[in-house]
Amino acid sequence: MTKNLVIVESPSKSKTIEKYLGPDFKVVSSKGHIRDLATSGHLGLGVDIENGFKPTYVPIKGKEKVIKDLKKDVKESDMVYLASDPDREGEAIAWHLKDTLGIKDNQYKRVLFNEITHDKVLEAMGNPTVIDDHLVKSQETRRILDRIIGFRLSKLLQAKIGAKSAGRVQSVALKLIVDREREIEAFNPVEYWTITAHFEKFDADYFDETIKEDNDRIPSEELADEILNNISEKYLVRNVEKKKGSRKSKFPFTTSTLQQEASTKLGFPARKTMSLAQKLYEGIDLGSETVGLITYMRTDSIRLSDDFVRPAMKYIEENYGKQYVGYVKQAKKNDNVQDAHEGIRPTSVLREPTKVKQYLSNDEFKLYSLIYKRTMASLMADAVLDQTTVILDNNGYTFKTTGSIIIFDGYLIVYGDYESKENKEIPDFVVGEEKITEDVEKKQHFTQPPARYTEAALIKKLEELGIGRPSTYATIIDTIKSHDFVTLEDKKFKPTSMGIESTDKLQEKFSGIINTSYTSEMETDLDEIAEGHMVWNEVLDDFYQKFEPMVQDAFKTMEKKPAEETGEVCPNCGSPLVKRKGKYGEFVACSNYPTCKYIPKEEAEVVEVCDCPKCDGKIVEKKSRKGKVFYGCNHYPKCQTAYWDKPIGRECPECGEMLTEKNGTIRCSSCDYKED
Repeated sequence: MTKNLVIVESPSKSKTIEKYLGPDFKVVSSKGHIRDLATSGHLGLGVDIENGFKPTYVPIKGKEKVIKDLKKDVKESDMVYLASDPDREGEAIAWHLKDTLGIKDNQYKRVLFNEITHDKVLEAMGNPTVIDDHLVKSQETRRILDRIIGFRLSKLLQAKIGAKSAGRVQSVALKLIVDREREIEAFNPVEYWTITAHFEKFDADYFDETIKEDNDRIPSEELADEILNNISEKYLVRNVEKKKGSRKSKFPFTTSTLQQEASTKLGFPARKTMSLAQKLYEGIDLGSETVGLITYMRTDSIRLSDDFVRPAMKYIEENYGKQYVGYVKQAKKNDNVQDAHEGIRPTSVLREPTKVKQYLSNDEFKLYSLIYKRTMASLMADAVLDQTTVILDNNGYTFKTTGSIIIFDGYLIVYGDYESKENKEIPDFVVGEEKITEDVEKKQHFTQPPARYTEAALIKKLEELGIGRPSTYATIIDTIKSHDFVTLEDKKFKPTSMGIESTDKLQEKFSGIINTSYTSEMETDLDEIAEGHMVWNEVLDDFYQKFEPMVQDAFKTMEKKPAEETGEVCPNCGSPLVKRKGKYGEFVACSNYPTCKYIPKEEAEVVEVCDCPKCDGKIVEKKSRKGKVFYGCNHYPKCQTAYWDKPIGRECPECGEMLTEKNGTIRCSSCDYKED
């Protein structure tokens, strides 16, 4: 009989926590969500719209055994601690566990592990709470909204233009990319010129003091030549202004800013960043202990707890000096911020990146170093600079040069790997002295169109607009990439023809819903539900009464894209052959379907991979009924040798079976042997 059962989401986290709690506790994992909306009922939504949007839930495919095992564990326990992740989705998972496993109100407690360290886990276990029904309803509302919009619009676009999907936030993110592309296409470059005077130890640029913006731009070559003809080689120093400036460190990471900084500084996609951060949060084996290295990585907050700040300030003073100690930065309250827990920070200031490097993969170390240094820098003093601005005059034309020298590095002593520490030195100047130029250069320029979105820039824009939640950005970006709505050119998003067509079709019929302001307002409504200020199914009803008539009208009136002709005719009826999209990809068929059901048989190219280890045949590349690539013997069905991963024609040194390769890793098809 197990006295206390703790249910977490992650198997790796369960092992760590069980070590902390001791023999009186059994810690098991739900492996994330255990159930989701059904695909039955009206329109396959799994939601009873006529009965207050009552959802129907079913076990997620493959989770039946997990549920069975959890029910057995619950039955053998006196008390169940529901310890899914400390956010809205985690709260919903806790509720689903309680409901599915039949846990009574007096039989459970809700615990929140904001960091996986011995002391904090014990502290959380000592301060349990109950499931927050408002948070659950907020997350449930989000899921139902996404199901209704996703199912209805996806089926519409699939029927009309063959697009793979549409979504509440996904389609708005795609619209931002398409709108930016159209700005670029419509952009008309404007010519301008600049003039730079080169001296022995500095350069000075022409600027027009009567113009506030872009005052270094000269509108035409004629005017540039006029300036050049009217100036001499002598420049008079008219004014020298010296002042101290400062560079302030940034706030600790939120989910969004971590994804942005990891993208720009480390080149990590958002999905990779979140996967690495999850591992750092759940626990790393450091030899003497297994411990989470960072706090929970899904957060909108930049707050740091006093329990961390006090030792961090002491650490800064002892290791860098009192002058490097800064202050706790406070951000202005943002309406979209969910301040349930802290910003992303290391769990201990003493676990310096170099001390744990040997226990981390290269990418884990890079991300942990970034998080550690950003957090420490946020508590350190500003960098101080000496800034000099010099104005020079030449026959009534004004030139300017500036210099900047870091006189106190402050937080840059820690964060200098990620921000420039370069000085721009210029010589000393005296008002009234003359400087003689060595050369004067004019240059032609053209104004540039707005840049396409990088992954970091798109995430920043979504957050600024209050669209979606940072924890969903990685999934959104993955979807628009994998569904062929965008391509990447120089790490920037460019919409495909399908991406543009999907956006245009949605704007044709759903411009009142698929836009930034409506999507942001819906996030506000979800927040209001979480606070208990709005009723969840009333929000859904208001939305549905507006949305469903639009969908029905679109199915009736939206023009269907004609199938693309191949240029060949059907040998059976003479109708044109066209390209169609099916469940397993694109195929060619007769345009006279269903009267004529002709589909040409394709002669598939045989790709030999290696010799078959079981017979004298060859292992060749094949496709399953669902279009998935696998590798099997060409003597099938006589020889049924087959592999999902690509065989390399070499035997395992431990068991003699075939070695296979996937994503650069070679492993045995039978045993645990692996080569890096």
